[in-house]
Amino acid sequence: MAFLIGFSRIYLGSDWLTDILSRWALALVWLSGALVVVAIIKQSSGDRAAPPAEEPALDLPATQAPPEPPSIQDIRRPEVSIDGLSRSEVAERRGRGETNVVKERTSRSVADILSANVFTRFNALLGGLFVVILLISGKQDALFGLVLIANITIGVVQELRAKRTLDRLRVLVAPRVQIVRDGAVHSASADEIVIDDVLECRPGDQVPIDGVLLAAQNLEVNESLLTGEAEPIAKSRGELVLSGSFIVAGSGRLQTVQMGEASYARRLTLAARKFTLSQSQIRSDINDILRYITWAIIPTAALLFITQFLFSPAGAHDAAVSSIAAVVGMVPEGLVLLTSTVMAVAVVRLAGYGALVQELAAVEMLARVDIICTDKTGTLTERGFTLEEIIPAGMSAGRSPAPLPADVQDVLGAFAHDDTSPTASSIALRDVCPRPTASEWNVVGSVPFSSTRKWSALTFANGGTWILGAPEIVLTNVDQAAQLLAFVDELAKRGKRVLALVSSNGRLAVAAEALALPTALYPAALIVLGEKIRADVAETIRYFEGQGVAVKVISGDHAETVQAVAALAGVHSGQHAFDGRNLPADPTEFSKMVGQYGLFGRVTPAQKLRMVQALRASGHVVAMIGDGINDVLAIKQADFGIALGSGTVASRAVAQLILLKDNFSALPSVIAEGRRVIANVERTAYLFLTKTVYVFALALAIGIAQAPFPFLPRHLTLVSFITIGAPGLFLAFARNTTVARPGFVSRVLRFAFPAGAIASAATLLSYAATRALVPNDIGLARTAATLTLVGCGLTILWLLARPRGVWQWLFLAALPTVLFAIMALPPLRDFFALQLPDLSVWAVIFVLEAIAAVILLLAERLY
Repeated sequence: MAFLIGFSRIYLGSDWLTDILSRWALALVWLSGALVVVAIIKQSSGDRAAPPAEEPALDLPATQAPPEPPSIQDIRRPEVSIDGLSRSEVAERRGRGETNVVKERTSRSVADILSANVFTRFNALLGGLFVVILLISGKQDALFGLVLIANITIGVVQELRAKRTLDRLRVLVAPRVQIVRDGAVHSASADEIVIDDVLECRPGDQVPIDGVLLAAQNLEVNESLLTGEAEPIAKSRGELVLSGSFIVAGSGRLQTVQMGEASYARRLTLAARKFTLSQSQIRSDINDILRYITWAIIPTAALLFITQFLFSPAGAHDAAVSSIAAVVGMVPEGLVLLTSTVMAVAVVRLAGYGALVQELAAVEMLARVDIICTDKTGTLTERGFTLEEIIPAGMSAGRSPAPLPADVQDVLGAFAHDDTSPTASSIALRDVCPRPTASEWNVVGSVPFSSTRKWSALTFANGGTWILGAPEIVLTNVDQAAQLLAFVDELAKRGKRVLALVSSNGRLAVAAEALALPTALYPAALIVLGEKIRADVAETIRYFEGQGVAVKVISGDHAETVQAVAALAGVHSGQHAFDGRNLPADPTEFSKMVGQYGLFGRVTPAQKLRMVQALRASGHVVAMIGDGINDVLAIKQADFGIALGSGTVASRAVAQLILLKDNFSALPSVIAEGRRVIANVERTAYLFLTKTVYVFALALAIGIAQAPFPFLPRHLTLVSFITIGAPGLFLAFARNTTVARPGFVSRVLRFAFPAGAIASAATLLSYAATRALVPNDIGLARTAATLTLVGCGLTILWLLARPRGVWQWLFLAALPTVLFAIMALPPLRDFFALQLPDLSVWAVIFVLEAIAAVILLLAERLY
């Protein structure tokens, strides 16, 4: 305010104290107007809800009741054959339009992209001002309209490019289903389903329709994405299976009864949300800042217009032009568009690394991740296992191999070729153990493998029951358990995956009782499987450690195996793996253990979910990487879910990022891209908001001092282009590995306010000094103000960019060259209403710019 008083004296007579008091009265009027505008805007936006996050979770607003799930009576249709529809029946239903059509967008529609980039509050404001300035002034002062159009065009083009990338890549990961038609099973996309089609359900499949089971064999379904309940639910023939659930064990055939928009998951989704971008913290912060700017623009423009109208010699014309110049300068019109553009470009860049980001705004979350939780099998290691050895239970470590008993060979062959519940472990046995042909080995009962149980079982026609599973689970009550488990530990320490085969004389009990192991079990063999570490894992882990991102391995395998494989991958090589069975039930102790250890074995899917929740509750931003159905709950709960392209449909459906080529090495690029986005958006925000601050300060000072405004709209357009527009694009796409930090708004304001105040002070002094030197030449004073402001803007840009490479220096050097070219060429100089200053004015400009530069450097160090 002291500066404003001194500035005002230049234009006032000797009785300046009385006039200063009148300026204070104007300031109070402005403040009153600002408070009224704030109150009005707050009231009108009081019901404004924060943008919902587009997550796979179907969370409903508290005020809206979810649709009731359908009952079997409501949707029952005539039962079709278990062999499915015939071709003619399929064609008939397609002719009636009974197809699985879902109006789900893989990305925003073209209309939505155009609407989001064009119809904004600032575009409406600037567009209106553009029309007004065309009507009342020359085309030169309407240049900001071209900048506005260019910003919109860039934003639309980049987001359309990202949309095409998303749409094209999602075809590669679109869900596939197994449709039974004419008795044969065909793989097809989900949109090929017609009503009454029969789907074959297998572990890992996500159900895309509502259906009734025509057949079920030990079928277990997880409905957590619909209900939040993590426990698998057993399903039998005649029961309803809802869309959105996924198969965790067993198999079955499902008749389609509701699909498309009529399916339960789709109706629940529509009731819960509409399409939006993922919640973005930086976008939310920018929107808050823009709201504050809106509150300030209206009273400031009104104050400036009133004072310019009352005291400007040209009256209403100059008042309107000056007010428009101030408003245009205060609006950071490119900031929001630039943010969306940078995110869109990031999506396209990541696609080049084989990483499909499901939503634009999800890119930002990549920068904030500080803990990555990863499964072991199929993630750190390559998918599948290799059979290394089958050891009869009677052997001890170090003894030469003995011939495998014939019954063990046949039993393992039955497990290996059990098509109702195939696992990666059982598939590894197929080459060595053929399917048994004797009738005594016909399977009469079974329990499929489950990540929760960690074992599977078969009962044969000869009356015997055999169980294959985790040694610590199935060997607990057998003879020689301690010796066998010690041998298993030795193998696990070498990174081997070990399964135990045990037998029981009794048949399996009914399904409800079969979840508990029989009491009398006899060890038969140990199956030793090998895994291969992915080639790119170790280097990726080193990158994470260097970037301060902690890695935790959470696996269902033996803890010693997890420790050995993690060591080979370079993860916590000196740390002991914690056995998940010993995790405490108490939430506080559980959270403490999860924070303390980096390796976990024998973890159930429910425990993975609790671990992610505990880490998030501790203030961490958590990413979860997985590929199997046992990872789905944790992927869904994480701040950022990552699935492998070869993983299950369910894991891909809930992830925000899909590694299309299973390339773990893409993750450093993913993290780096996220950090580049958020760091560069912050740097460009510094530029845009500094401009807003100095134009706001200039407008307020001029309004209170009742002096002519020091700029025409074309002047501020030129300043913005040289110091904000072109440099903003340069900063937005530059390399930047700065780690994301909280406090975006406070940092931006702490920089923008002092930098803007210093720039405005230097500009006003230059303007005032020139008017004092050449009292009757307002054009020359405006030229001096423009040149001074450009110099301050370039100094601020240099502080933010800190050029290192040759191209960066050349770019920064080109910016003042543009200004010098305009000043040197009379047509351009006349177009922008600039004049060549004399030596005294040049001296004032250079001295004030030098002083401002020194103060900016000192302020930047304090900042």
